[in-house]
Amino acid sequence: MRAPFSLVLITRNAGAQLHASLDSARFADEVVVVDSGSDDDTVQIAASFGARIISQSWLGFGPQKQFAVDRARHDWVLCLDADERLTTELATSIESALSAPGAAAYRMARCNRFLGRWLRHGEGYPDWSIRLFDRRCARWSDDLVHEHVLCDEPIATLAGDLRHESAESLDAYLAKQNRYTTLQAQRLHDQGKRASVLQLLLSPMVRFVKFYFLRLGFLDGVAGLVHIGIGCGNSFFKHAKLLALERAARGEVRS
Repeated sequence: MRAPFSLVLITRNAGAQLHASLDSARFADEVVVVDSGSDDDTVQIAASFGARIISQSWLGFGPQKQFAVDRARHDWVLCLDADERLTTELATSIESALSAPGAAAYRMARCNRFLGRWLRHGEGYPDWSIRLFDRRCARWSDDLVHEHVLCDEPIATLAGDLRHESAESLDAYLAKQNRYTTLQAQRLHDQGKRASVLQLLLSPMVRFVKFYFLRLGFLDGVAGLVHIGIGCGNSFFKHAKLLALERAARGEVRS
């Protein structure tokens, strides 16, 4: 027998993607969906899978996910986003790992679909993500964006891919990245971090060389080039926004 686990998701207007995500993890012993004000059919779809649905105003990605984890009935939790689904190989790996847990947390390769293509190189793959863990030993970070699981205990790797298939348009993706870089810059500013012109110039270039050439991102064609290019732009704008915050704090920028 394997250890029981709870499938945990946070949602908001995820009706177009949620069914496939829940369907890929039907073997979960419990499904917990924490919803932050959906006005589509998200709640109805979750209910059709027997999910325990909890309403919670948005707290930020890290705090919202930890809120959901804290409300699970089982200590082992599998955290998915609504636009992610398990491959058959990954589902089998999870079952096997929970039959005789050898670690406190497990990471899995996340495969991203971008501009109609599954990215297999660059920063789009393997995109290692810890999603299965014992909540007594691990927890989500408090980051409002780019949250991650914190664990001081041993971490193991599962076979199989976690497929991320976002239905958003390129315009929506770019708008989201703009919001994310704003939040990142504010977090760094609050931590007392400073940006420099050198970082502004070098960070995008180093990122491009790393992911496009060293990580073979060019093998993903135009989709890989666009994906990495946006990531390089994110590095530039994050530091630019941090510089703007610093100057505003010194009174150098006036409205």
